Amino acid sequence: MRFTSLGSGSEGNALVVQHLGTTLMLDCGFGIAETEARLERKGIAPSAIDAIVVTHEHSDHIGGVARFARKHGVEVWMTHGTTRQMSSEHRTSLRCRCIDPHAAFTVRDLLVEPYLVPHDAAEPVQFVFNDGVHRLGVLTDTGSSTAHIEEMLAGVDALVLECNHDLDMLMNGPYPQRLKQRVASRFGHLDNAAAAGLLARIDRNNLKHVIAAHLSKQNNRPELAAAALAEILCCKPDWIGIAGQEDGFGWREL
Repeated sequence: MRFTSLGSGSEGNALVVQHLGTTLMLDCGFGIAETEARLERKGIAPSAIDAIVVTHEHSDHIGGVARFARKHGVEVWMTHGTTRQMSSEHRTSLRCRCIDPHAAFTVRDLLVEPYLVPHDAAEPVQFVFNDGVHRLGVLTDTGSSTAHIEEMLAGVDALVLECNHDLDMLMNGPYPQRLKQRVASRFGHLDNAAAAGLLARIDRNNLKHVIAAHLSKQNNRPELAAAALAEILCCKPDWIGIAGQEDGFGWREL
């Protein structure tokens, strides 16, 4: 199994997972031309995408899903709650597969394990991707951790983990007070310290890749996120990967 990010942040998100003959895209928050260009820069033909799995309905994650899926005839997997947030036109024109957030499902060569997260959306989930030997955990867009999240991520071989903001930068930054409260709430986004705390509580024995994701341009810096996670792993900060807004991160293999 290998994986790469097309971009991560408030301006758009998409991640690609490949195993054998299967290529899945997690979210698609970019316009269709931009998504196709980013895929091609990673060496992926847009027509190679077998399915899109969606975390939730916020535009930076779902904004490009409908057009891409229609153009390329791709199935879209999402929860009932997320599906209900789409327009009726999109619901009827897409090949949508509703998922139970408590039940794993298979897309060709990959087992996909959804799990619920606390976020201000209708029925938000994140995912673990399993090729039968290795497990890739993805966790962004959650305001807090839960025992269920930590159980799902225990023992993963790779982890893409939200480090949205530094709490001091957020609280002393330019956002309006209401937005600061929303971001920092238990249904908002993980800060660096909260992400590090989650990492400290899970089984880390199999970890080969850890990547900080969904960093705020205004309220975080890559070196702060990397330092917070590196402290838990007792590694050098440059071992921690960073998912950028412009180019995500390069291919990682398991």
